[in-house]
Amino acid sequence: MKRFFCLILVWIAASPLLGAEPSATPVSQFSEAASQAILPPLVPWNGKSRTLAVSKNDPWITPSEKSDFRLSPSYDETVIWLRKLVAAAPELKMISLGKSPEGRDIWMVVASREKQFTPEQFRKNGKPTIFAQAGIHPGEIDGKDAGLMLLRDMTVRGTKKELLDRANFLFVPIFNVDGHERSSKFGRVNQRGPEKMGWRTNSKNLNLNRDYAKIDTPEMEEMVRALNQWQPDLYLDLHVTDGADYQYDITFGFNGTGGHSPAIANWLEKTFTPAVTNDLAAMGHIPGSTDVANWIDPLDLSKGIRTWLSDPRFSNGYGDVRHLPTVLVEMHSLKPYNQRVLGTYVLLESAIRTTATGISSLRQAVEADRKANAPTIPLSWDVDPNAPVETIEYKAIESRTVPSAISGGLRIEFNGKPVTMKIPCQRGNHVSASAARPKAYWIPPAWNELAARLQIHGIQFERTTEPRDVKVSMYRLEEMKLQPEQPFEGRFQITVKPIAEEKTEHYPAGSLRIPTNQPLGDLAVILFEPASPDSFVQWGFFNEVFQHTEYIEGYILEPMAERMLAGDPKLAEEFRQKLATDETFRASSTERLRWFYSKTPFIDERWKLYPVGREE
Repeated sequence: MKRFFCLILVWIAASPLLGAEPSATPVSQFSEAASQAILPPLVPWNGKSRTLAVSKNDPWITPSEKSDFRLSPSYDETVIWLRKLVAAAPELKMISLGKSPEGRDIWMVVASREKQFTPEQFRKNGKPTIFAQAGIHPGEIDGKDAGLMLLRDMTVRGTKKELLDRANFLFVPIFNVDGHERSSKFGRVNQRGPEKMGWRTNSKNLNLNRDYAKIDTPEMEEMVRALNQWQPDLYLDLHVTDGADYQYDITFGFNGTGGHSPAIANWLEKTFTPAVTNDLAAMGHIPGSTDVANWIDPLDLSKGIRTWLSDPRFSNGYGDVRHLPTVLVEMHSLKPYNQRVLGTYVLLESAIRTTATGISSLRQAVEADRKANAPTIPLSWDVDPNAPVETIEYKAIESRTVPSAISGGLRIEFNGKPVTMKIPCQRGNHVSASAARPKAYWIPPAWNELAARLQIHGIQFERTTEPRDVKVSMYRLEEMKLQPEQPFEGRFQITVKPIAEEKTEHYPAGSLRIPTNQPLGDLAVILFEPASPDSFVQWGFFNEVFQHTEYIEGYILEPMAERMLAGDPKLAEEFRQKLATDETFRASSTERLRWFYSKTPFIDERWKLYPVGREE
């Protein structure tokens, strides 16, 4: 998961496996020292949730329980066990959401007391629908094994059968099925179990939990379609965090009231969080917010933590902008696998109960956010430099920093002793960029490839049958910069400075008009405003507009420029100033001539012009 400090796992700095991918080199050629992770001391745990695991002679023992939670079953083993369960439990049905790039089915288990297994039947029975997804990062597979246990207990064992009396349940045990099968004992070096685990990315090396907005992967395409079809009341994304050591064994979070869905966030904060926190604590777990992992300084907890609001490339940010109550769940990687699986089980059970109890107020909150049609849409957030810093209580693990002969810097060592600290907390909920909501966006047919992505998201649009001249504002995209020097999620991201221009633009037949007064209007704004970190522009969908396609040879432009300077004193002064102040310009004959070209009517007037128009 995204973390402000995840680049520095200094307490395992001596391990050559840190950040390394599996090698084609035979494992036998690595030394024993290079093949064993050195983890911090373990804090003993004997929580009440241990009673949720069945005895070894139980006919419905899950593969993970059978191994005393040392192992997690393979894809095939998981599917075989589920088929056996579904055959014995008429309340369950397995549905394939679609195929992965390597041809595996992405299975979803539908659980219904009434044996109703379609989205339409779910909506008619009126019960809340909870959708839990595991294995978006297959090394973080706790949710799969917890979900298998819960499905069993809600059906054939009957110990939790009342849950299905009150709610419908959808469960995807393995979302990233191809990454799940890239399994070995050399996966997450910073995690206690299972003994073998899958790989973070899919078979094209793409991280599905960076793909919600752009939808580049077939797996995400099928997941978003499922969210649209089944319309769950609550969406749970089950992970395992990494990074520092602390006492919390399970954390969960969501975008707060400063995001796109303040009414939903208020329900999650006031109703969901207290109930689930109490249930987890009662079963012997130490719950907290996902923000506890966001240390400002990875070597010094005393500097505090920083909260953040998730962008829509992530599940909880995507749920926020489309007004779908979404909770990110993070077990703690340094806790034993049984503790993490059982904690996930307790959270799933509590989430179902809490949603069933509070479904009326939750649906009112969803409706309020969908109808809000806010005139200004936040695009990104940061810490308000003028806001007072809060002090919070933090359940830490005692640590110290020592000089490192390996890195030449400092490293942190955790000693396994629980300690409660008072630390600063900076709130990253200040809107740092926003956009006014237009009436609609207009896209010319040359860019109609985006229509497929809009359809997958569920964003409504109309396709024109006749040409239209429309008064719109359009952006000139200045100061384009490639962000990373290497691809990020298969794309070279860019940042731009959008400058608005008023135009009457001709849109041919086949153009798209996307109104923003619709349930997913906020998502449309996020995708089409160039200043949004998850806009189609910043993900590289409109790179063509930055290309120079026409030019003037120097033997023509040189004498033309001389006449321009001679006849326009203001231009001559502007040229002298640019020579005096811009070293790059002064040293480049190409840039000088390009500058004069830009001052002529021969320049491409659509260069850097973002083709999407805003109907105000």
